Amino acid sequence: MLTKSYILLLVILCYISSLHAALNNDQNSLFLACGSQNGGVDEDMIKWEPDTKYLVSGDKSVMTQPESPDPLAPSVVPYTNARVFQSESSYNLPVTNQTAHVMLRLRFNPTPYPNFNISKSFMTVSAGKVTLLNNFSAYITAEALSQSCITKEYLLSPVGSPTLEIKIKPFGDSSFAFINGIEMITAPDIFYGPDPLMVGFTTSIQNSVTQQSISVKENNMELAYRLNVGGQYISPKNDSGGLMRSWYEDTPYLYGASIGITMRSNMTIQYDNMPSYVAPLAIYESCRSMGYDSNLNKNYNLTWVFNVDPNFIYLVRLHWCDFSIDATKYNSMVFNVYVNGQIAETEVDLVAMTSGKKKVAIVKDYVTRVDDKEGGQLWVAVHPLVHALGVGSEIANAIVNGIEIFKIGGGDTSLAGRNPTMSDLMQKYQEQHSKEAPGAFANQNKSHSNTVIISGAAGGVAAFGLAAVLVFVALKRKKRSPGAEPGITSWLPIHGNSHSSGSKSASRRSAGSTAISSDAASNCRYFSLAEIKQATKNFDESYVIGVGGFGKVYKGVIDGDTKVAIKRSNPSSQQGVNEFQTEIELLSMLRHRHLVSLIGFCEENNEMVLVYDHMAYGTLREHLYKGNKTVLSWKQRLEICIGAARGLHYLHTGSKYTIIHRDVKSTNILLNDKWVAKVSDFGLSKTGPNMNQGHVSTVVKGSFGYLDPEYFRRQQLTEKSDVYSFGVVLFEVLCARPALNPTRSKEQVSLADWALACQRKGNLEDIIDPHLKGKINPECLKKFAETAEKCLADNGVDRPSMGDVLWNLEHALQLEDNPDGVISISEATEDVDHDNADQHNLIAMHRSTLSLESVNGTDNNNNNNNKNDVFSQIESPTAR
Repeated sequence: MLTKSYILLLVILCYISSLHAALNNDQNSLFLACGSQNGGVDEDMIKWEPDTKYLVSGDKSVMTQPESPDPLAPSVVPYTNARVFQSESSYNLPVTNQTAHVMLRLRFNPTPYPNFNISKSFMTVSAGKVTLLNNFSAYITAEALSQSCITKEYLLSPVGSPTLEIKIKPFGDSSFAFINGIEMITAPDIFYGPDPLMVGFTTSIQNSVTQQSISVKENNMELAYRLNVGGQYISPKNDSGGLMRSWYEDTPYLYGASIGITMRSNMTIQYDNMPSYVAPLAIYESCRSMGYDSNLNKNYNLTWVFNVDPNFIYLVRLHWCDFSIDATKYNSMVFNVYVNGQIAETEVDLVAMTSGKKKVAIVKDYVTRVDDKEGGQLWVAVHPLVHALGVGSEIANAIVNGIEIFKIGGGDTSLAGRNPTMSDLMQKYQEQHSKEAPGAFANQNKSHSNTVIISGAAGGVAAFGLAAVLVFVALKRKKRSPGAEPGITSWLPIHGNSHSSGSKSASRRSAGSTAISSDAASNCRYFSLAEIKQATKNFDESYVIGVGGFGKVYKGVIDGDTKVAIKRSNPSSQQGVNEFQTEIELLSMLRHRHLVSLIGFCEENNEMVLVYDHMAYGTLREHLYKGNKTVLSWKQRLEICIGAARGLHYLHTGSKYTIIHRDVKSTNILLNDKWVAKVSDFGLSKTGPNMNQGHVSTVVKGSFGYLDPEYFRRQQLTEKSDVYSFGVVLFEVLCARPALNPTRSKEQVSLADWALACQRKGNLEDIIDPHLKGKINPECLKKFAETAEKCLADNGVDRPSMGDVLWNLEHALQLEDNPDGVISISEATEDVDHDNADQHNLIAMHRSTLSLESVNGTDNNNNNNNKNDVFSQIESPTAR
């Protein structure tokens, strides 16, 4: 009886404790929906209150709403209301704990507001004596970073007074300021450990050299990036300590071709002596590892590149948790950490750092200064410790679980950086499109287009803008391809043995040619019609290997022994010009392992011809239900789906602007001689969406059976339309039947409808391919089917991103191979058989969503098969 009473008492005490914590959290948190009369609740169930009672000087402020809803806004609250200031105004926010740090977030939605030209908004914002923003334009920042909304997050030193004054004023007489939301959270001592050492800075004291340290606790900081390395996005509601932080994927910031593997653990992770508010457990349950090939790992660094404001000090925080089943004792896995090319720490041994304990969370801080000479870039890298005499770690590997980067304000009481500038590539793209559609970019501020500077973006976002900037850097670094004309820079190798430049090819085209840009023309090879006829034996019908909407596809041979696929438009038709131009413009700029490579084109005598890599095993469809003798195993099918998902994920997030394929289907997924899947046929593709609309309004095109019903109804195209089509492909792979089959009963005509019905009734196994029955791990099948079902959600907002689809498919593959324990999610550089890779794909063989640059400016004409050619960096004692 005593035991029961004791247990009951414990339960009551725990309840009281949790209730007190909740109340305390409410008291220590403030969420203001600026310009809102009633506040509201956001998607994370956070209650936002009106800002009026905290506004102490704002006589000329205006409460307003966007001219039209922004579908790309993270949530309705607080972004559907704004307060506009036409003179200096301020908020007084109550501080409950004057000795604690304050986490402050400012939310901006730079969308058109009635009677205000958003491009004219420039503002200065301060918190107490600290200048947070100066001459800040949320509009320019969003345009440069291809974001819809901007969040600025700060960690402020203890206020020491009962209120914190947030002062907002327009910058300039003709400008105005605005804000959508303010968050203030009393933060615990996140940087509780010893002061971090300055990387690369030393002091000489009494004939000894001492590395300098810096006290971060006494300084104000701005968040630049916060990444869940090797894991998925973590929303604020899933953060620890009630700090409501967002943790983003690290994929957009990876550098080079070798990006390791992502791993997950089903083991229980422990904080040990580290406070739980430092990071959620999910950070330590996944990681990015260099992989299992020690010989491969010795020759490259696992590297991330971040664009930051120059002339500031930055704190780099690395999160680790060693849950590997291989590293079980001291010196099992030892590696070095590099920050901006300098050794930040040597001989990092995670087992030793936890005194031999496994599955324990670790955090380590490093501080560095980024000057203009670094070009506004901060590099973070790890490399296994391998000594010349063979003495080092037993496993040549290195891992990272999480990365956080903070800008440190120092003693100048200012954290303000410059407005980011749109890359030259994005600027050029918009200028080209503004010529096609005058006025589309009329509000573009042209005065901010001379330099390539990306300031720290709160939450580690700006994947698109960062990609554009790094592509521009790649252009500047890349060696000019041999044979290129002076003044013409080629950022990709010229295919085959032809060195025809863009200007040469232009001169060979007919007067009535389509408007192929000089960039596109210079980035792929121009073929004469005579060369095409020779390759296809004058378009011999026996060479036809397929027929599509554009025309017939022929097999062919160029340059003596190079097999290619040649797509010829129907010469008797005037249609297909747009598809021809789109395919060249897009594919000439893209190189990815899972996208079919465009080698070149021909436009002569009213012929439109496209030349691609030859895909030895044809389309995915013919290996599913078109009578082909090859029966794909379940694992093969999974790997093909993962490859296609990687290609689509790159299109959506990896280039300088979103590319929507618009015709995803099993016939547009091709297989090479190693069964590697490659997405093809970009004739219907669209770039977008416009950041202020979230969609592309366009005439509905695509293939019935795969067509997104929301796109069909509203004629508004988004990347989620591709997700829907890919969901149909997933069920097609599982069930081995076409997307539409009119011979079936009414409820079974549409594969999507039929498969969804079976999935929801729990009898999906009854309709899967008979060749697969009993051969799929049940947990794998469950994950695969759930992923396909989510893709087919009726509304686009309810569908996952291609990144989430990719993650779940990789998880399904690992459930098939290894249902328990540590899970390796993705292979290092994906089947690293670069010796046999196509030469023109070699340099750009990557899964990074960043850069089209060749590795360290490697000469494109180097035809040796040294694997080191594809490594992002070669490690040296002082290298990054």
